[in-house]
Amino acid sequence: MRRRFYMGANLERAVAISDLRARMHRRLPNFVTEYIEGGAEEELTLRENREIFSRILFRPNTLINAAGVDASTKLFGRPLRLPVVIAPTGSNGLYWHEGDQCLARAAAAFGIPFTQSTVSNARLEDVAALPGVRHWMQLYVFRARAFMEELVARADAAGSEALVVTVDAAAFGNREWDRRNYGRDMDPTLANKLDVLRRPHWMANVLARGLPTFANVADKIPPAERTYKRTASWTREQMDLAFDWSDVALLRRIWPRRLIIKGLVTADDAARAADAGADGVVLSNHGGRQLDGMVSGVATLPEVRRRVGDDFTILVDGGFRRGTDIVKALALGADAVMVGRATLYGLAAAGEAGVMRALAILEQEVLRTMALLGRLTVADLGLDCLAARSDPLDGLAVLPAERGARSLARPSHGLAEQREGIGSI
Repeated sequence: MRRRFYMGANLERAVAISDLRARMHRRLPNFVTEYIEGGAEEELTLRENREIFSRILFRPNTLINAAGVDASTKLFGRPLRLPVVIAPTGSNGLYWHEGDQCLARAAAAFGIPFTQSTVSNARLEDVAALPGVRHWMQLYVFRARAFMEELVARADAAGSEALVVTVDAAAFGNREWDRRNYGRDMDPTLANKLDVLRRPHWMANVLARGLPTFANVADKIPPAERTYKRTASWTREQMDLAFDWSDVALLRRIWPRRLIIKGLVTADDAARAADAGADGVVLSNHGGRQLDGMVSGVATLPEVRRRVGDDFTILVDGGFRRGTDIVKALALGADAVMVGRATLYGLAAAGEAGVMRALAILEQEVLRTMALLGRLTVADLGLDCLAARSDPLDGLAVLPAERGARSLARPSHGLAEQREGIGSI
């Protein structure tokens, strides 16, 4: 019998993130799906982000009373129900009407932060004002430095808890599969326009309301030109190859709360971020969408933790689809993980309810994994519950570390797979 993921509307029957992903493929037009799923060039980085988890195995302890297993933790001194932060992603309004608000409301209900992208489709002030939201603001550093400082001031005035500065996008990644969906001036090809007609639910939910613009940069565009295509083009044109550590120092001077640097993978860069006054880093290769053939942040995580020590906050993103993936990252030394595509699959499948279902699935899987490992709390997770399958990661082997991940330093699948296997969905 051929296996099929569940693609229906009953979210309780979605038992894994893969089911939400399958429903997304059924609901979204091809050019929008490609934007979520695709990576740069040959998509080597995109695949590596998933494949690295298969090379890290568990070494559980048994006969441990796991009745009180608890996945809650603290991040920057504030409680988290689950060691997860929703990552910054752009164009969320293309997947579901008011997609940014849907993600933020779900995060607030779940007790975790939501990171809003500079290129989101909602004004940061509107999202930050939602009841209960822990608002983090992601920042691209544009050539228009005055505009960048204006965005920082707006995030400050809105009460954003953290500023997340993305440093791996000074040049726009070469996303070839995404580009093949468009002709001149970002106009979808005829085939993609015809494909839209096969997606009535998406048309009613998104297209009938008009394609969203990038609301946080729209003021830089003349009112008559504030289309999705024009604001997207302006954003790409503003990417700044001259961005360097002096800009990080400037942001540290003008930003009063938590400063997080996103897009590093080396221990040297993480240490330099700490020296520059950052409160934390996100080890990230931009979801495989920037430099192809790049290492995963998960692979360098143990080395980075050793280098920066106990008290510096490390998050990591890239390829997280399972609770087992999250537990492996925590055991390697992460304080929390950022999830991007996993919650976008939920958003595209069913809006806010789909995001809630995605988070609930991840929480159930984390709790189940911890129970089966015999680790009752996040603090109990350490290198001693992991082993490398073949090529050991730096700092990771069958290593008898003390109990607790901090004993080292402190006592979606890619579209390539989808193209080959989507017929079975």
